[in-house]
Amino acid sequence: MRWYLRELTDESAYDRYVAHLRAGRPGAPVPTRRAFERMRTQRQEADPRQGFRCC
Repeated sequence: MRWYLRELTDESAYDRYVAHLRAGRPGAPVPTRRAFERMRTQRQEADPRQGFRCC
């Protein structure tokens, strides 16, 4: 049940990103969760195809 809720709310995005980063570039620094969320929000706001963010 916990896995399903994390996937549904996309809370597991950071875990997937870290796994992808470590697999592709093992020596690269891993951003903090806060930095990841900031990058993700900026990317969403910069791309109009990502949809409207109300709050």
